[in-house]
Amino acid sequence: MQNIEGNFALSRLQSLENKIRVGIVGIGSAGGGMVYQSHVTPGIECVALADIHIERAIAYAQMLKREYRVVQNLAAMQQAIELGVLAICDDGDLVARCGLIDVFVESSNSITEAGRFCLTALEHQKHLVMVNAEADLIFGPYLMRRAQDHGVVYTSCDGDQHVVIKHLVDDLQLWGFELVIAGNIKGFLDRYSNPTKIIPEANKRYLDYQMAASYTDGTKLNIEMALTANALGLSTAVPGMHGPRARHVRDALARFDLPALWDKHGAVVDYVLGAEPRGGVFAIGYCDNAYQRKMLAWFPPEMGAGPFYIFYRPYHLLHVEAMNTLAAACLDHRAQFQPRFGFRTNVYAFAKRDLRQGEKLDGIGGYACYGLIENCAEDDARAGLPICLADGVVLERDVAKDERILLAAVRSDPNRFDFQLYSKALEESARMAR
Repeated sequence: MQNIEGNFALSRLQSLENKIRVGIVGIGSAGGGMVYQSHVTPGIECVALADIHIERAIAYAQMLKREYRVVQNLAAMQQAIELGVLAICDDGDLVARCGLIDVFVESSNSITEAGRFCLTALEHQKHLVMVNAEADLIFGPYLMRRAQDHGVVYTSCDGDQHVVIKHLVDDLQLWGFELVIAGNIKGFLDRYSNPTKIIPEANKRYLDYQMAASYTDGTKLNIEMALTANALGLSTAVPGMHGPRARHVRDALARFDLPALWDKHGAVVDYVLGAEPRGGVFAIGYCDNAYQRKMLAWFPPEMGAGPFYIFYRPYHLLHVEAMNTLAAACLDHRAQFQPRFGFRTNVYAFAKRDLRQGEKLDGIGGYACYGLIENCAEDDARAGLPICLADGVVLERDVAKDERILLAAVRSDPNRFDFQLYSKALEESARMAR
């Protein structure tokens, strides 16, 4: 919902007789921001919060001067909401089950529990908005199907990089350009970052150490771009993408061999490293029409001389733009971003250091592994261990530093919920491809 659509959405929200009621699980930087934004956006009201650190939710209620009540069961939650009081709890399952909530926002840093909450929310016919990119990636195709079965919307959240990239891509394709690269901008990269090395920087940004390490080691970037690829039907040219260094995003036109890249791979996802503007995204399109190229020559040469042109946006504002997603789901029953192409790509685990047989992996942003995007292999023997499932599994063989960890090289509980839900997502992806 951009431009004139945004104004139209605002007028519709302002005229609602009953506000859109939102429940949020996970009150970190993104979830907390959405609590604030829902407080100031007409027609939208956050009525329930859940976080395992319940003091976070209480702090946001106090900041907004909202009357709140800490609840322990579903009846108490519903009573608080009926009284116009913000319901706060430490169990996302209560929010997922509450019948007085229209939209469930998954914004936690869990994966397994997030999957449980999401399924429950869909079964209770709530629109589901994913801020949790990890759960969105690994379970997305199945959650999308379950949403369809229950007549509700499943969507990634506007304002996060992958959704903002899609807006750019939608625009350039509307204008008649062919997509060449859907791109992100990464400020700094250290594949071997870990929760100890990152402490000084994480403290500056008030971030959880493991989450901060996942940003720095590139895993989060790769997850965002896998989501982009799966929504737009794209691939990656190489594992982990190229990621050339650039001073400014406009330099991407010269940092990639665009004719060769496009000829060999078609449209791909990729990124530039260390470029301005920090926090921005970009897309490169192709147009060789003589008239169009003549007209585009009037515009800044940094866009490109043709036939390749770059379009970029210098920011993404997750919690601010998230309200677009809530409005689209509730007012129009429309998803802004979904894995419509199934698992075109996934993000697989690679060793941060030499790992030994018998070691237990510690997941995203930990000490053992980082994640790289790859195109999904059809050969099961080559199947990598998805980074989103790499927490708590045990290695059955040694793995050298920077080596890809195979799914067959780890041991896990066959009844683990996250593996079972991923299996269903794979089945749904295969069905979509037929």
